[in-house]
Amino acid sequence: MEKYSGKSIFQGIAIGKLLFYEKQQAEVKRHKIEDKTAEIERYEKAKETAIAQLQKLYEKACKEVGEVNAAVFEVHQMMLEDEDYNDSVRNMIEQQEVNAEYAVAVTGDNFSNMFAEMEDEYFSARAADIKDISDRVVSVLCGGDGGVNDLDEPVILVADDLAPSETVQMDKEKLLAFVTEQGSSNSHTAILARTMNIPALIGIAIQKEWNGKMAVVDGFTGTLYVEPTAEVLDEMTEKQKKLLEERELLQELKGKEDITKDGRKIKLYANIGNVSDVAGVLKNDAAGIGLFRSEFLYLEKDHFPTEEEQFFAYKTVAERMAGKKVIIRTLDIGADKQVDYFNLDKEENPAMGYRAIRICLTQPDIFKTQLRALFRAAKYGNIAIMYPMITSVGEVRKIKEIVAEVKEELEKAEIPYGEVEQGIMIETPAAVVMSDELAKEVDFFSIGTNDLTQYTLAIDRQNAKLDDFYDSHHPAILRMIQIVIDNGHANNCWVGICGELGADTTLTETFVKMGIDELSVSPGFVLPIRKIIRQMESGK
Repeated sequence: MEKYSGKSIFQGIAIGKLLFYEKQQAEVKRHKIEDKTAEIERYEKAKETAIAQLQKLYEKACKEVGEVNAAVFEVHQMMLEDEDYNDSVRNMIEQQEVNAEYAVAVTGDNFSNMFAEMEDEYFSARAADIKDISDRVVSVLCGGDGGVNDLDEPVILVADDLAPSETVQMDKEKLLAFVTEQGSSNSHTAILARTMNIPALIGIAIQKEWNGKMAVVDGFTGTLYVEPTAEVLDEMTEKQKKLLEERELLQELKGKEDITKDGRKIKLYANIGNVSDVAGVLKNDAAGIGLFRSEFLYLEKDHFPTEEEQFFAYKTVAERMAGKKVIIRTLDIGADKQVDYFNLDKEENPAMGYRAIRICLTQPDIFKTQLRALFRAAKYGNIAIMYPMITSVGEVRKIKEIVAEVKEELEKAEIPYGEVEQGIMIETPAAVVMSDELAKEVDFFSIGTNDLTQYTLAIDRQNAKLDDFYDSHHPAILRMIQIVIDNGHANNCWVGICGELGADTTLTETFVKMGIDELSVSPGFVLPIRKIIRQMESGK
């Protein structure tokens, strides 16, 4: 038996035969072309073919994994229609007189690298999507059909990497698990795996020689057993049986309250990154949205999103949530998330640089446009606004002045708007220390544990060499969370957690006993956390 350790992106047990999947990669070479117009037309035709393929994938995914998860293929179609992307390809063909395959491959690499360098894990994971669509167009240009061979029998798929389109094209009835060397827990492939309830591991050095061998994937421990012993096989078979029973029981929790045995109610919300994620929130029965990252509106465009574009997005989410709370985080973009039209300078330390609320307070026109859209949308649902990267009371007071100006302008123009709760993210040690004063200024706190850990432990979370030092369970972090809860409650300010630590089920009971009011997690964690809450005593 051989045993390998990786990172689990979805829990579960799979037992079956290994299939090594080798991506058919078209070889792209640069060559000079004579007829630039004809080459651009060839690209446009290939792009339309790729969009048609993605539409078919969307329809297939709708049937197999639901509309919300199929939306990735709608997003891929939009990416292929993005003007920045298309201009880059056309300009390369026009100005450098190169073949379309080369222009697409280079553009795909450039855009993919731009997303990969972003600090936010959700957006850095979009790099794989850009690569996926570019590979599809290159494949069409080279005469391929972008298809994936059918699986003959149930298998554990092992591959260097998998694109979302490859994942969804496979017969999920025969896909027991997948194990890849690359990938991230926020990639669309990982999201699809979670939706399909398929255990998945990343970070394991794949060997082609495993093809056909028996194996076990333990998605709880992140372990792959190749040619397991009889003892391991028996143990995992029993574990798998218990898991299936537990998952069936979790479904019975839909519609139940998030309340402890001694009667304390907890707000159990979900995090989303765009409008299409709302269906996952509803499907998993979350009580609201605790973090809606509004920056997707800025990152997906080649211009500042207009007030109407933003209003429509916020209004759509609010209406679909039908009165449930929707907490929208204002623009959290910065030197680490470069968008050309912002004209931001490159920085040595982007995590501590010109970003988030610092941009909003120094460029109030951008901020006011977003606030107008948010207050107008609040007329159509239960919207709350959350401001990121706060370090001082002065910043909050300046925000409130701008909000007052926005409301006055709307009133003068006789434009209807709704009232909202306003809160701040607690993600810096300064905000923790000042939380007693900050709590007097706002309605709620939401603790961003990822950045709070980074800044408190002085660890760059993008530096893989420091992974062993990045301890989100560090006593200093837990003490800070307790300080924030106590200071918030002493000043009638409710406190939630929207960072990754909120989904750490080993800490759910700890957080509830500390007095946390709200936990906002990925939609798939709602029911497991509801189960823990309903089985515990809060002691409060």
